[in-house]
Amino acid sequence: MPQPRMMLVVTGDDFGYCPRRNQGIVDCFQAGGISNVSLLVNASAAKEAADLAKRHNIPIGLHANLSEGTPVCQSLQQASTLTNQRGFFHGKMGFRQALERGQVSMKQVELELRAQVGLFRELTGHLPHHMDGHQHVHVLPEVREVFAQVLSDLRIPYTRVPVEPGLNSCPWLPAHLQRFYTQVEKDALDSIPVFTRYGIRWPDVYLGLTTMGKNMSVSNVQRALSLAFAAGPSGTTFSSASGSDQPVITAELMVHPGYPSHPQVGGCGEGPDEFSQSGERQHELSVLRDPSLLALYSQERVQLCAFKDLLSTAV
Repeated sequence: MPQPRMMLVVTGDDFGYCPRRNQGIVDCFQAGGISNVSLLVNASAAKEAADLAKRHNIPIGLHANLSEGTPVCQSLQQASTLTNQRGFFHGKMGFRQALERGQVSMKQVELELRAQVGLFRELTGHLPHHMDGHQHVHVLPEVREVFAQVLSDLRIPYTRVPVEPGLNSCPWLPAHLQRFYTQVEKDALDSIPVFTRYGIRWPDVYLGLTTMGKNMSVSNVQRALSLAFAAGPSGTTFSSASGSDQPVITAELMVHPGYPSHPQVGGCGEGPDEFSQSGERQHELSVLRDPSLLALYSQERVQLCAFKDLLSTAV
């Protein structure tokens, strides 16, 4: 059997968001389309998701959430810098604006992150092998330092660094998304020295911003993989049965498969968002299960794996 050229973690984000998302993610995993999931512990169907992961042996990490729904930490549920007057997080852009104004307590961020890890452990029976941020909050200024400290203290080895090859030259992204993703990438680059200082790891290459929702296609995933191969490995080796070691690229592809949420069913306390109710989640599910994409992986010697598998291959 040929050795892989790439160890690819295909992570289904937002596990636990709603029963329809959960079912789509399980179906995708069983079809070989994803290899890892990221759990929103404050979402309405989080317990069901954790139970499904156990039942189907799905590798699972934590999708840390500071922007949607309500806090897990009880002391922050009444009044805190993380929430608005209704007790909900400030939202994807609202959280960023509050942070820029210096209105977010990093002590409260730490309390909430630790509470979410604690709830993850209660739901799954173990610590997450990886921990990333819902809507990329984990790479934001100040938050990144607290996030890295929590991962280091709890010995959670892997995170996500959303710096995607070819993002700036992607022809199909609308201007508003291109602006947001460019800022995410800048924040992620600024996070690298922080994560490095705390001994946190991440795959060589990140993919997924250019292939979200309706932009996911076999050809667009193929473009992303080609750019990832061009970026090259950073020293990880894969040990074959014959005992020889070959450098491989490690990569993560962020995806959002699922079936459209029913209105008013799901979310993190305020109901499901528009993206979740649209057909774009199901479109991703269809592409990820497409036999031609699975054949492409085989042809390019891409081996799907989980974050915990990277621990055993890294040297």
